[in-house]
Amino acid sequence: MAPGHLDRHRTYLLDGSCMVEESGTLESQLEATKRKHQEIRAMRSQLKKIEDLGAAMEEALILDNKYTEHSTVGLAQQWDQLDQLGMRMQHNLEQQIQARNTTGVTEEALKEFSMMFKHFDKDKSGRLNHQEFKSCLRSLGYDLPMVEEGEPDPEFEAILDTVDPNRDGHVSLQEYMAFMISRETENVKSSEEIESAFRALSSEGKPYVTKEELYQNLTREQADYCVSHMKPYVDGKGRELPTAFDYVEFTRSLFVN
Repeated sequence: MAPGHLDRHRTYLLDGSCMVEESGTLESQLEATKRKHQEIRAMRSQLKKIEDLGAAMEEALILDNKYTEHSTVGLAQQWDQLDQLGMRMQHNLEQQIQARNTTGVTEEALKEFSMMFKHFDKDKSGRLNHQEFKSCLRSLGYDLPMVEEGEPDPEFEAILDTVDPNRDGHVSLQEYMAFMISRETENVKSSEEIESAFRALSSEGKPYVTKEELYQNLTREQADYCVSHMKPYVDGKGRELPTAFDYVEFTRSLFVN
């Protein structure tokens, strides 16, 4: 076997893990991931040559290769893992594009979810263990209680029932994104419902509600809260309308993680 051939092939496969580091729009990430995956699959023929050479060495009872510490079996396993990762990455990006186009979840939110996953996926395996997943959720604004090791954690366990029901100890990127998209979709729907309710309060469905309309239709406590937390409404010319409040911005701010 040519000196360094096995090591060079392994280095290329390790470099293939950069698929999880693609940036740009979802479409550009998908195209880049597809190209990288095609390159990796094209390397299968070279891997076959290495496997044949390894088999020939074994038949000749040459069991030690002084040029590398890696085995052909280990290399084949790495190739399979990377091939699987490439397929999962493509499916995940297609899932994100579909979610953006059909659920109202913004591309910015999807990018934030993906970025946080990559941050905690230290070994670039495309999956998080439970502790990494919990840290990721906290970074995204989830108010999970702090519990001692070994103590029951019903709130987090309920989340794991969704993303890791068989408790294999890991949450894949696909499982994570499906969970985050589901939660964000719930937020979008709730936001739209509240926004529609405010629109019904305003005369002629305007994008603002007046102080008078708030106190006419809500309890005093509810109206007081809205008046103290809503920003004044500014029209398209940059003019602030007296006693008018921006319920659209207010509603959307309620559902920011």
